[in-house]
Amino acid sequence: MENFGFETRAIHAGQGTDPRTGAVIVPIYQTSTYAQDGVGGTRDGDYEYSRTANPTRTALEAQLASLEGARHGLAFASGMAASDSVLRSVLRPGDHLVLGNDAYGGTFRLIDKVLTGWGIGYTVTDLSEVASVRAAIRPETKLIWCESPSNPLLGIADIAALAEAAHDAGARLVVDNTFATPYLQNPLALGADIVVHSTTKYLGGHSDVVGGAVLTNEDELREQLFFLRNASGAVPGPFDAWLTLRGVKTLAVRMERHCDNAELVAEALAAHPKVTKVYYPGLAEHPGHEVAAKQMSRFGGMISFRHADGESGALAAAARTSLFTLAESLGGIESLIEHPGRMTHASTSGSLLEVPDDLLRLSVGIEDASDLITDLRHALK
Repeated sequence: MENFGFETRAIHAGQGTDPRTGAVIVPIYQTSTYAQDGVGGTRDGDYEYSRTANPTRTALEAQLASLEGARHGLAFASGMAASDSVLRSVLRPGDHLVLGNDAYGGTFRLIDKVLTGWGIGYTVTDLSEVASVRAAIRPETKLIWCESPSNPLLGIADIAALAEAAHDAGARLVVDNTFATPYLQNPLALGADIVVHSTTKYLGGHSDVVGGAVLTNEDELREQLFFLRNASGAVPGPFDAWLTLRGVKTLAVRMERHCDNAELVAEALAAHPKVTKVYYPGLAEHPGHEVAAKQMSRFGGMISFRHADGESGALAAAARTSLFTLAESLGGIESLIEHPGRMTHASTSGSLLEVPDDLLRLSVGIEDASDLITDLRHALK
């Protein structure tokens, strides 16, 4: 379906009508095992046990691969399971990776607290400065791990330039595309080798399922990831896959509203006296605005900002919202607010990735924008 538009592929890719009943929605294949036609006679190749493959999961993988412009898609039990599988498939003891100085706390925790114990080294640098990235690359570097926009400071990296730097060194570029989604940005088309998602976020879109995904065009890497996933068991159940399939169908319309609302909220925050800095790539003053405009179709639904009264002011504001729910995660239809330093990024405390203690992060939902702005003005009074 590569010649169809994004919205069409989101609804139809990998999702033909059920051949037996004509059901227009992919069934939930709630089964652990499959009958074989004689010993080793599995049907459609991999359907022998649902840890290995499940038809509902297969449909989700085809859908996501189509949206990211990838030959291969693999679904995982969580975004961290997807990230872990990429890192363990590509890296070996003695290898090295380059990590951005603004990254999800869970990714940093996995690399810093787990992989280093297995002999993996890493260097932290500013991914928006390609010269700094090239300087951080070593002979043993195998990966550059990028988020763009990044979490939680909404930094922007030039994906095409990073891909060139990685390939010049014989390394791969991984892009966590969770914030942008394939609707706003396609890293593989920009030269990235691997894309990862927490499908828990915008792809699922309704705060009711946890999952992850990896997309790539590399046949051998797909086989390595498939083998490791089967060996380690980090698979989503069929109902989780079905919920994500359902969510992705409306990704395009949801992202348009997320972006509309975020643009209005960012402008309101930028004009508020209690806000000292707004991090949103859609603002012209954002240092990555021009790069974001080049590689993204719009600027997303995530905003961070700093409170003029420091950490105490930020915590008080987070406690005063009524429409913005104080909670971790992001990308659902409802708006969320969180304090990264004490919540999602607590693991970065004392590191080069430590976030400011006066920082608040917003996941702007699809409610009425004027209601959201009123809620924030009340919280910031």
